[in-house]
Amino acid sequence: MVALSDLSTSHGSAAALSRLRKRRRAEVRLKAYGIAAISLAALALVTLMSTVVGQAVDALTETYITLDVPLDPEEIDPEGTGDPAEIGRYNYDGLVKDVLKETFPSVSGRSARRELYGIVSGGAQFELREQVMADPSLLGQTVAVPMLASDVTDLYLKGRYGALRPQDHSGNLSVTLDEDGEVATIESSAPDFANALAEVKDLLSDQAAFLRNQARLQDRGARVFAEDAAEMDESDERTSLLAQSEARAAEADRLLAEADALDVRANADLGQEALTTSAPSLLLQVNGAWIKMTEVSTSGGVGEVLYGQPSAENAAPSEWSYSLHQTPETARKISDRQIAMVEVLKEQGQVEQVFNTRFFSAGDSREPELAGIWGAAVGSFWTMLVTFSLAFPIGVMAAIYLEEFAPKNRFTDFVEVNINNLAAVPSIVFGLLGLAVFLGFFGVPRSSPLAGGIVLALMTLPTIIIASRAAIRAVPPSIRDAALGLGASRLQTSFHHVLPLAMPGILTGTIIGMAQALGETAPLIMIGMVAFIVDIPTGITDSATVLPVQVFRWSDFPERAFEARTAAAICMLLLFLVVMNAIAVFLRKRFERRW
Repeated sequence: MVALSDLSTSHGSAAALSRLRKRRRAEVRLKAYGIAAISLAALALVTLMSTVVGQAVDALTETYITLDVPLDPEEIDPEGTGDPAEIGRYNYDGLVKDVLKETFPSVSGRSARRELYGIVSGGAQFELREQVMADPSLLGQTVAVPMLASDVTDLYLKGRYGALRPQDHSGNLSVTLDEDGEVATIESSAPDFANALAEVKDLLSDQAAFLRNQARLQDRGARVFAEDAAEMDESDERTSLLAQSEARAAEADRLLAEADALDVRANADLGQEALTTSAPSLLLQVNGAWIKMTEVSTSGGVGEVLYGQPSAENAAPSEWSYSLHQTPETARKISDRQIAMVEVLKEQGQVEQVFNTRFFSAGDSREPELAGIWGAAVGSFWTMLVTFSLAFPIGVMAAIYLEEFAPKNRFTDFVEVNINNLAAVPSIVFGLLGLAVFLGFFGVPRSSPLAGGIVLALMTLPTIIIASRAAIRAVPPSIRDAALGLGASRLQTSFHHVLPLAMPGILTGTIIGMAQALGETAPLIMIGMVAFIVDIPTGITDSATVLPVQVFRWSDFPERAFEARTAAAICMLLLFLVVMNAIAVFLRKRFERRW
């Protein structure tokens, strides 16, 4: 026997204490690793959600520009029938353009008029048409009509293209126009434009640094081509490489010369600098007119009249102002002329931002300000309805048969193995299957929820079968024994006792599988549900798309306004997934049984 003193000595030894400290340090490290992993996951989730939600905010509001529209009955309804069909044949696009021209009468020229028409959406004419058709009594009146602004106007007013930054000034301003009244010579009694000139010179320095960096890249390419030419035995290849090396060297010299010229301009103390479209925009407002500066010095410069007719008289400091737009005109969709016109409308109180109900009630559109997710949401509903109608009964029946009735032999083992393998098959394979079999052989309508639902049902079936079998297997054997002992058949035992008790787990697995199917894109793209669908689907055979595919399509569009709508559609998809998973949790808690 071992004495107690020996045990005490053994457990209190230095080696035992060292091992104890190691175990405690390992436990502390494990906890730290767990906390770090959870923190990292939480940080990634917060970053993702903040980024998506931050971009989606712009899609929740839309901009309207209120304009006075004269509705001449002699032109719109010359016969005086009051028939909405007759009223709808009028050229409302021309009417909208005429109203814009009357609002800005000084804007002339084809390019300037095109910029003017671009401040309102192309869908404004259709909304005006619908309004007049719905209320023919408006004919003969001048109606204040809110017209949907274009996407570039909306983004500018939300600050996505930068903002005008007012500059301090103190001098009296004189403006001299040329004979055509389009070019203005501007002179201030104080050096009011010195700050703007300094920013232009800073930009010249930045451009010079960029050109020098490009010159270094060209010089490096010249050296590489020269080294490759030295190693070549073929005279033709060596000559070609040397020619490329010389071309790169010449381009490097040109870039360096251009950079030196920019540095000379940037470091000059005085002088007048040209404001190109790659430079910050300098917009001058005097006596209600807007002028874009094309050349600037410390006390004036030369400008292009964008809107209005500036007075030739000297303007006191309170009668004029100028603002700097840091983003160059080439780096934004909205032009300086459009900025001037939008600012005029804004000052007159004709610009309003409202909640964007259109996004939640309209179908898809190529114009971002007209696009909505309702068509994709309805398409997702019909597709999920078909998926559930096929996958749930088939999956549950298959699980009941395999667990309760199927004999244990090689065939059922083969079926079980393949069900497990199908659960791991990439989703795009099911899309290829649907394209070849259901569309190609059976002739199911392309781009329809019926085709999409069948494909997603096939993809979801393994998940439902596996979850249902696990739920059925979890029912205690005593339930079956008691039912059979009272004289119930195996069919009655399965459907009257086992299935109701397993249903919470079955529903949980089904909803999780449906949530996975709701987020699938690849198989639906293969069967054509990536098509541009404007109409809202009314059944399972209509052409439709779904939310994940809508997100995919919008993310590929070049218009910047689609970024916010893509993020908003992602938020809606995440909301649907959260709701479906919440329903699964509720059902599990509601019908949970403890054995």
